[in-house]
Amino acid sequence: MIERGMTAPDFIAPAVSDGAAVEVELFRLVENHRAVVLAFAPATFVPAPTAEFLALRDAGWADHPDVAVVAITGDSLFAGFAYADRYGLPFPVVSDFHGGVAESYDLLAEGWEAHSDISRRATVVLDADWRVRFASATDDPHDRADPAPITAATGALADLGIDVDRPVVDYDAA
Repeated sequence: MIERGMTAPDFIAPAVSDGAAVEVELFRLVENHRAVVLAFAPATFVPAPTAEFLALRDAGWADHPDVAVVAITGDSLFAGFAYADRYGLPFPVVSDFHGGVAESYDLLAEGWEAHSDISRRATVVLDADWRVRFASATDDPHDRADPAPITAATGALADLGIDVDRPVVDYDAA
């Protein structure tokens, strides 16, 4: 698994953003923000990661000028459209359908729900120098971590001098 202090790999991947199909180019996000938060999930509509994505939405991280937020799931772009629309996600939802992004971050699961080449659930924070400032992953996408990884990532942003609201994850609301 990618760890704190490592250099993050770049990627370009298809995504849904603002109701349109786009390409997320990580290098552009890193160039234009002081931090990039990558939130991985094996699939859309999985309750625990969805609760974390909703907490990110509600905390307003995607509206902060110094932070870029990207959700990365193992589902198709079509599922991403339905998911982003259903939950009003204000950040891109990447389709990592064949697991290339997850693999580059050493976050591929052994398998899940009869799927292979699927991401583990994880949160990764990168700084503007491509350094990983926070990384947390679980093998169980239904794990109800306390604190949630996305909540714990707030400390990495604070270390970078970025003041954001601490996401409150309600695992029963998703």
